Amino acid sequence: MLTATSILPLLTFLAGDGNWPQFRGPFASGLADSAPTVAEFELESKKNVRWRVAVPGLAHSSPIVWDERIYLTTAIRKDGEGELKVGLYGDIEPVANEGEHLFQVLCLDARDGKVLWTRTAFEGAAKFPRHPKGSFAASTPATDGKHVVSFFGTEGLYVHDSEGKLLWKKDLGDLDAGFYMVPEASWGFSASPVVHAGVVYVQCDVQKGSFVAAFQLADGKELWRTSRDEVPTFGPPTIALTKDRQQLICNGFKRISGYDLATGKELWWTANGGDIPVPAPVVGDGLVFITNAHGRMAPMMAIELGASGNFELEPKDGSPLRWLDKRRGSYMQTPLVVGEFLYGCKDNGVLSCFEAATGEVVYEERLGSGLSGFTASPVAADGKLYFTSEEGLVYTVAEGFEFSILAQSNLGEECMASPAVSKGTLYFRSRGHLTAIGAP
Repeated sequence: MLTATSILPLLTFLAGDGNWPQFRGPFASGLADSAPTVAEFELESKKNVRWRVAVPGLAHSSPIVWDERIYLTTAIRKDGEGELKVGLYGDIEPVANEGEHLFQVLCLDARDGKVLWTRTAFEGAAKFPRHPKGSFAASTPATDGKHVVSFFGTEGLYVHDSEGKLLWKKDLGDLDAGFYMVPEASWGFSASPVVHAGVVYVQCDVQKGSFVAAFQLADGKELWRTSRDEVPTFGPPTIALTKDRQQLICNGFKRISGYDLATGKELWWTANGGDIPVPAPVVGDGLVFITNAHGRMAPMMAIELGASGNFELEPKDGSPLRWLDKRRGSYMQTPLVVGEFLYGCKDNGVLSCFEAATGEVVYEERLGSGLSGFTASPVAADGKLYFTSEEGLVYTVAEGFEFSILAQSNLGEECMASPAVSKGTLYFRSRGHLTAIGAP
């Protein structure tokens, strides 16, 4: 279970400010505050639907929430709608010739979904194409309440204030992300920025020149940059704070690593799991849980936060690798640590529940028919776990030892984005809408 020695600031959040400031909320935990949430909803009857508004463009970035404001990003194609092909398939060919887009940041009122402001960060054609299941606005923004950070890969890193004024922007060069074995299969950049204590952190694992970096939030001054010997990866880093160490943890194939938060010095690393890493690291009870997939392995693993140096991806005496399951890892979804349990869901809907401390499998069950894809990462609130299929079906699962589906709801369109949760309301971003779900 989560303890004060594992992640101190999260305890303050769980006591109740209700903010959801980045991908999957504070520290990518996916854990909401203590406010009650509903298990099901229905669009047609508007049961438990507080509001639903149209959002233009094609985007897989998640909504974030601070006080009564929601921030979103989107990419709007000027000459028509962008193609979106969901489902379980192996096509690696990117979408070609999509033309010019508006890369935008939006601010909405959390009470009714009204758009408060829209800013175009970049206008033009993306330098690199995207996967047919992807989006040019795949990176979730981040905020500290005063600054809103949006990241569009090669098209730039932008910081606005809460009223939409552009404070600074930065060109981080060509961030070409795709399959490292077929470099021309450029799939689109998706790693989200992370904000902590006046600093924005970015993980940029790409075809050439991978790095992780820290910038001063107020003015964009670069504080440090550390090169990574890494192939393209697609998920955000995670901040882990203990009484002994503050670090930034990055998933990877050649470089699963922890970096000193202040200096960027690499503290530890291991390698050779799944070769297309997407999920964010998740912290709980003195451990960081890492998963990825593709290639020879699909590992789910637990690494001690006090790790140092290089170690092999094999548990043994003296190793900081606490446990390893080589085949139950997740390709797309970031896992959940809730109490003593770790939940991981594969892209085909197979849900595994582990004992977080030992890796022992509690249960393994399937969500859906096995024909639907699952990309959006789950969140947990009020004893419930929410999993969303690419087709927009939301499965509400009970927390605990026994597998139990409490409800199944339908967003009515494709959904690739992880939801946000704030003060008892779930915010689902689907193909063309943002929907607020909660009790009347």
